Amino acid sequence: MGLRPNLLTRRTAGVATSTLALLLSTAAVGVVPAASAFSAAPAGVCAEPADAHARVAKGGHAKLDPNHLTAKQVRDREADLAAAQRERANFRTGAVAPLATVTIPVVVHVIQENSTRAGGNIPDSLITQQISVLNQAYAGSTGGAATAFSFQLTKINRVTNTSWYPIVQGSSAERSMKTSLRTGGKNTLNMYLGELSDGLLGWATFPKRTLDKMDGVVVLNESLPGGSATNYNQGDTGTHEIGHWLNLYHTFQGGCSGSGDSVSDTPAEASPAYECPTGRDTCSTTGKDPITNFMDYTYDSCMYQFTAGQASRMLTAWNAYRAA
Repeated sequence: MGLRPNLLTRRTAGVATSTLALLLSTAAVGVVPAASAFSAAPAGVCAEPADAHARVAKGGHAKLDPNHLTAKQVRDREADLAAAQRERANFRTGAVAPLATVTIPVVVHVIQENSTRAGGNIPDSLITQQISVLNQAYAGSTGGAATAFSFQLTKINRVTNTSWYPIVQGSSAERSMKTSLRTGGKNTLNMYLGELSDGLLGWATFPKRTLDKMDGVVVLNESLPGGSATNYNQGDTGTHEIGHWLNLYHTFQGGCSGSGDSVSDTPAEASPAYECPTGRDTCSTTGKDPITNFMDYTYDSCMYQFTAGQASRMLTAWNAYRAA
């Protein structure tokens, strides 16, 4: 499928790239609208693998790997989605149609160690560029299928708290941060930006039938467009994590067998793809690996698309879980 065709069109307008190494160990305006859960994973952990999905840079290692679901966890999630659809169908009257287009309010929490850029104090310009990247990606402007979703920044909330920095996936500090800061209903995207633990670029929660204070996405601050995370600084960690928040699995979920990522038009993939391995084909089924899909692990410069099946799955999940 090659490199993204509209990369230059998408990435112009003041977005600079950096030659610095990936900084994986060292990263207010005014809220709006509001609007159940895929039930709990094992107790005692803040963000269990069943509830959180991440994006990992090449060479990154998470102590608690939140990237993969077991076959049983996928079956349980799919059963819950079907149950949520039935529940919402019973809730709606004939006069209320499922949403066909959606504008998602976005609240961005910038978690800082101090007031310096090295301490997490990224400029507003990176955040507004991130919203632009999201809108282009989800509109299909970069070459993929158009989805129903657009994003509207409603608040930037800057918080200096050394106990929350860096943000450690699955920690009590992460729970404290989100419990203290999360705002809005199930339809409000809360995005937490900061330096992250364990070589992660970001992680996200799946939608649930009840609002969970852990709901939202966490993204490495320097992965925003123009950040210093080499090869991962064009904003597509945000694109990827929001895909999970809207109920997409990784393209390599399930490997070469079973239902894979539960989307019929993404070819099966045995394992995550890194960098941009053009022509990679790890499964005997039809189609080469979807290395240009936003839900793989390739460089930002390599990924540019969602498929029509993914767009449909996200909208189905929105209407089942997040629509008011």
